[in-house]
Amino acid sequence: MTPDTPKRRDRGQVALEFAGFLPLLLILALAAVQLGVAAYATSQAGTAAQAAARAESDDNGRTNGGHAGRSAVSDWLSDGPGDFGYSARPGGGEVTATVRVRIPSVVPGIDDWGYAERSSTMPTD
Repeated sequence: MTPDTPKRRDRGQVALEFAGFLPLLLILALAAVQLGVAAYATSQAGTAAQAAARAESDDNGRTNGGHAGRSAVSDWLSDGPGDFGYSARPGGGEVTATVRVRIPSVVPGIDDWGYAERSSTMPTD
């Protein structure tokens, strides 16, 4: 056997090490995707709160803050019952709208990641 030839008992060692490391890589990838989904849900909640507060601050009465907020959120985030929550608090020449959006799960076995909640305040006309 020459020094350049690998020993026969080392064959497949890299494949075995990769197979052992693969579950850790998959868990890290799922965690990164879940973090991105949570950030997206939080961003959507902020956008919905701004749209709802803008609609509620309009004095003409033709706009509904809850409808405006739900329309500002992606459909897949507000599909199910309890996925979208809205409240408005007027007073002192301004209105504050608060929106809650459920954070969807991409991790199997963990269904509840909680809610992303954001508020926005707008002056009334």
